[in-house]
Amino acid sequence: MAFRDKNLQVPGPITVAGRQLKRYHVDQPERPIEPEVEKAAYEVLPTLLPEPDGTPPAGWVVLHRGADTGAYLLAYCWTWDNVIEVRSAVAGQPVLGCPDEDPTHFVPLNRPAMGCVWELGVLEHERAAWIRHVLAPQRPDVEAYLTDTRAEGPVGVR
Repeated sequence: MAFRDKNLQVPGPITVAGRQLKRYHVDQPERPIEPEVEKAAYEVLPTLLPEPDGTPPAGWVVLHRGADTGAYLLAYCWTWDNVIEVRSAVAGQPVLGCPDEDPTHFVPLNRPAMGCVWELGVLEHERAAWIRHVLAPQRPDVEAYLTDTRAEGPVGVR
């Protein structure tokens, strides 16, 4: 299997079910995420978010369009002040329990996966940003955290 970078875009934060979430989109350089896939993913997103626990209600979401029929939605939320909880949905991948190959038909992913190599670069950035803006300062600055995103562009090797 040949490895190659994918494209990372940062469409800007959204608020869903009271949570402020950064958005990251990972797609193929020659095929951006289709609007209907994005729409379907964000319709299922509220079902992936945990109940608030007193931690600032923030996190990030990764929408990843695979090279084949797959689409993946991962919702990472900060809990217990310094722990990430991830819940995922998948579409278009029968091998992962999807009923068909439709990349807009998202279903919950009931496996303990936390992300693939393209998504984990975002995780690295988000860990450091949470420490920098929320845990280390005398007063947490969630707004600064929400504006501190990984740079757009190639993601994978870097």
